[in-house]
Formats: sequence, structure tokens, C-alpha cells
Amino acid sequence: MSITAFTRSVSDVAAESGVAPSAVRFYEQHGVITAIRTQGDQRRFDDSAACRIRVAKVAQRVGLTVREIAEIFAALPADPQPDDWGRVATTLIDEAESRTAALKAYLTDMRGGGRLCEIEV
Repeated sequence: MSITAFTRSVSDVAAESGVAPSAVRFYEQHGVITAIRTQGDQRRFDDSAACRIRVAKVAQRVGLTVREIAEIFAALPADPQPDDWGRVATTLIDEAESRTAALKAYLTDMRGGGRLCEIEV
């Protein structure tokens, strides 16, 4: 991807993704999105930054850490296409289903009336 594709400012990405500017910087710091610096040392992001943040917010609701999300996004090309996002969706769905199954098992164990400290985690 060429440098000219990095045209969005922190405030642009914040507005497009529905987060505060500080969150944009947080996601960049943790590798969820990537910026380049202008000669004036301002961050500039590509067109996928807001989408990546919105997907990251969903992934966080599933229970993934920012580090796990950054690892998933590391496999994305610079200009993700629908098939690329489809693979991310499959990963998130699989993770959500796995975590849901584990939570249901914990609920069953907690309802069993046994000692909570004996539940296997």
C-alpha cells in the first residue's frame, strides 16, 4: 500500500469508528491498526483503520484481548477484501462459540450445588 493511501487523521478514524481519539492511539500502540507519521509528526491511517477498530470492539465483546485481536489482524493484507474479513469473522465466530460453551459448562457446574472452589477452570 502506498503512503498516499494513509490519509485519515486520528480524529477522522475516531469519528468513523465511534471511539475517542485516545482509543485510536491505544489501538495503534497495540498493533490493531497501523499509522505512518507525516513530516509534522501527525499520525495518518489507511482506509481500513476504522473498520479494524469496529471489528476489534466486537472481538473484545467476545472476550478477546487486544493482543489476541492484533495477532488475528496481523494475517490481514494491507488492503483487506471481503474474503479476508470473512476469515476474520470465522475466527471470531469459532472463538465466541468456544467461549460460550465454556461459560455454559461453568454455569452448569455452579448450579450443581458443589463447592465453587472445586470447579475446574
